[in-house]
Amino acid sequence: MIDRPESGERAVLVHLTLRSRYEDLLELKELAKSAGTDPVYVVTGSRNKPDPKYFVGKGKLEELKGVIESQEADIVLFNHALSPSQERNLEGYLGVRVVDRNGLILDIFAQRAQTFEGKLQVELAQLQHLSTRLVRGWTHLERQKGGIGLRGPGETQLETDRRLLGLRIKQIQQRLDKVEKQRHQGRSKRKKAEVPSVSLVGYTNAGKSTLFNRLTGSDIYVADQLFATLDPTLRNCQLPNNSEIVMADTVGFIRHLPHELVAAFKSTLQEASEADLLLHVIDASNDDRVETIYQVNQVLEDIEANEVRQLEVFNKIDLLNDIHPKIDRDDLGNPTRVWISAETGVGVDLLFQALAEIFSNTKVQRKCYLEPDQGAIRAKLFACATIISEKTDDFGGCELIIELDTKYLGLLKSVKTEEVV
Repeated sequence: MIDRPESGERAVLVHLTLRSRYEDLLELKELAKSAGTDPVYVVTGSRNKPDPKYFVGKGKLEELKGVIESQEADIVLFNHALSPSQERNLEGYLGVRVVDRNGLILDIFAQRAQTFEGKLQVELAQLQHLSTRLVRGWTHLERQKGGIGLRGPGETQLETDRRLLGLRIKQIQQRLDKVEKQRHQGRSKRKKAEVPSVSLVGYTNAGKSTLFNRLTGSDIYVADQLFATLDPTLRNCQLPNNSEIVMADTVGFIRHLPHELVAAFKSTLQEASEADLLLHVIDASNDDRVETIYQVNQVLEDIEANEVRQLEVFNKIDLLNDIHPKIDRDDLGNPTRVWISAETGVGVDLLFQALAEIFSNTKVQRKCYLEPDQGAIRAKLFACATIISEKTDDFGGCELIIELDTKYLGLLKSVKTEEVV
């Protein structure tokens, strides 16, 4: 078996350019530093598709082995998702521990989780990830050949481990189900009290926690690193019009967030899917911000929060020279984007103003035309809006005049609409 070093590893990073999947090398370096490793060398290359046995080609594998020896590296971090067999083959050939992108993110989450719920969620994600890689730790016990006296205990040990893992996963899921029920009860109470909820979402390290502290006067942990905070925090927030909202700081998103984490953090991410408004915090100084916006919206779609109304908050304008705090509006005059700096406080008053506008008059009327294939949207509108009138045409479409709460405006993203005068 490969010895597992505990911390402070000298890490070699491996980044390949693949046609089928794009990963960011700079992001891998940040992940490696956030995990507590010391990146000493980066091996790069390109392939049309991964090698099924080692992910990298034979030549790149020899180069990687040489780099590990010359740099006295303890661990190799791949900027890609590896199959269990690829991890096992690489560790056997290279003689050091190999961790893929998903395993690296899971390790960071394990370091950051502080609350009981957060630790349970991370443990669940790790066990689900480990369950497909059990064989790696028991290769020394595997049966090599048949015959009396030559059958090893490897298969029995693997089955035992799988059973124990399955039991532990079941226990954690039962505990998280209880936590989810408690969260649901809390949300139900807030809805009965008609207190709007706002969730901060965004790419990791976009400044969500800094903004959360600025808006609510809290003092949650902030650091210039990926996934600095994991555990959700809820605080009351007073708006300029004296109305009150509940604000939630959620876990940061990242490109190709492992499915195990999305599943494990379901109850936490529901704060976003059941919010009245999403504050999508964006790092305005990031040259790759268009891609990060896309990745966040992909995760929101995965957790069925893509129909919740969004207000984009372009943060860190203090790092830009030609951008001043402002509110961008749509054709109807509704705020859609606010440019601020959570670090310096510049433009935060405009964000408060936009929030006050959004929650001051929550009912709007819209005339909308639904295509024949938009029956699902029609059903949702009938469930959450007041239908003032409905007319159908000869082509199977219908024209609706509706009154609905602004928090449901996201339902009309793909619908032709106009304001009712």
